[in-house]
Amino acid sequence: MVGVDAGVPKLHVLAKGLVILAAGAAIGVPTAAGAAPAAAHSTPGAAAPAPANCRHTFVPAYPWSSAFWTSAINSKPAPAVMILNITGTGAGTAPVPHFQALVKKAQKAGITVLGYSSTEYGDRPAAQVEADAKNYKAWYKINGMFLDLTANASNELGYYKALASYIHTVNPGSVIWLNVGAYPAQGYMSVGNVIVAFEGSFSSYQGQQVPSWTSHYRARRFADVIYATPASDLAGAVSLTKRRRIGDVFVTNLAGSPDPYSALPSYWASEVKDVASSVAGCTG
Repeated sequence: MVGVDAGVPKLHVLAKGLVILAAGAAIGVPTAAGAAPAAAHSTPGAAAPAPANCRHTFVPAYPWSSAFWTSAINSKPAPAVMILNITGTGAGTAPVPHFQALVKKAQKAGITVLGYSSTEYGDRPAAQVEADAKNYKAWYKINGMFLDLTANASNELGYYKALASYIHTVNPGSVIWLNVGAYPAQGYMSVGNVIVAFEGSFSSYQGQQVPSWTSHYRARRFADVIYATPASDLAGAVSLTKRRRIGDVFVTNLAGSPDPYSALPSYWASEVKDVASSVAGCTG
């Protein structure tokens, strides 16, 4: 993905078989000047609206393990979002009862659950992504979609606008996250509620350039994934995400290869507290 260290696979590539994969944003298609007005989820079993503050943790919930999910759900505070990835590409061909139960548990705790679908930078047939959205809604009652391998050029916007329209049709009130892994053309802000603007190592994150146009949007419109972050750099990473006005954060000590999402970071309890304590002065 754009913005990831060379040689490191995208989020979806790391999922193997039934190994599973960042809403502070308001519900519905966002406006050009910021997040759309907040609204309650309308789907059965939907999570409660996220707290009013604009910074939260989120979890790429890849592992099959119930213990992994339970640990994330029981975090104090709990993550705002968990991302369900059934196959490494999308929803698969049939519902998985194991994950149906875990999604219900997360939603009961007030967590927004997003269904993962790879878009292959706009090369995956839209019908396949649409089928993922339809099946995630039918089988798991998810609260929205996480579109991975999102392109970042303006000429791909039509593909993503059409997908967003379909997602909102089959699952009204959906939250849509676009995993670009870098800052895209500004037009993408009209498509997704949240843009994942970075996915890579902490060493790379320190040198990332943030475009000036981001200052026109609320912090809750952006998310960052930072891996290979030593415990000694956790506080610095969280602080840097705040200075860059990032609303949803996932930082881990696990390396980019072979899989930074196979377990929660060793310092997860400290991370959720650090992010929660960094909301002072946050304006949304």
